[in-house]
Amino acid sequence: MLEIRKIDDIRPEDAAAVDRAFDGIAPCRIACCNWAAEYPYAPEATFRMFHTGDYLMLRFDVAERYTAARVTEDNGRVWTDSCVEFFIAPDEGLYYNFETTCIGRLLLGARKSRTEAEHASPETLEGILRRTSLPGEPFAEREGDNRWHVVLAIPPRALFRHRIEDWSGVEARMNLFKCGDELSHPHFLSWQPIRTEKPDFHRPEFFAQVRFAER
Repeated sequence: MLEIRKIDDIRPEDAAAVDRAFDGIAPCRIACCNWAAEYPYAPEATFRMFHTGDYLMLRFDVAERYTAARVTEDNGRVWTDSCVEFFIAPDEGLYYNFETTCIGRLLLGARKSRTEAEHASPETLEGILRRTSLPGEPFAEREGDNRWHVVLAIPPRALFRHRIEDWSGVEARMNLFKCGDELSHPHFLSWQPIRTEKPDFHRPEFFAQVRFAER
């Protein structure tokens, strides 16, 4: 079981303090290329994570050849752009999918399955702080040595179908992903392996157990 470290007295708005905290956490690779025969392209992607009780702090770092940010609105088709994703299941009934483009456009749903979803309200989305290394304006696909990162600060209330007041002590299951469904080189990478015939991130049976430290 992966334990998510608790680090007190860090405000998400203090970017320097947040970055120093991330510097002390080893990155985990999002490197399972589960469908390599059809989708062999595999950019480099990692995540790091800690929590403060009030926020889950999540950082993705990406190095890729093809990058696009065409989606303009939250809860849009973000997975078609250069996208990183965090899925978490607090119990067996529901899971949440946080999907973020390289410029911070965010989709969030509470789901029973890929097709059974309730999307988050604008108020819930506004409560999730986002910091990106790329400018916030949409752009067409670029080819080159593209490196970018996204930081999310997720309050427990973002799990809007549950009543979680503090991340401390929470046990859950999760998986994390890197994708770009409509890039010139589509790709579908995961942290934990997925054993399905075709790309499908919405498979909680392949999530890994995690625990958020209490101190």
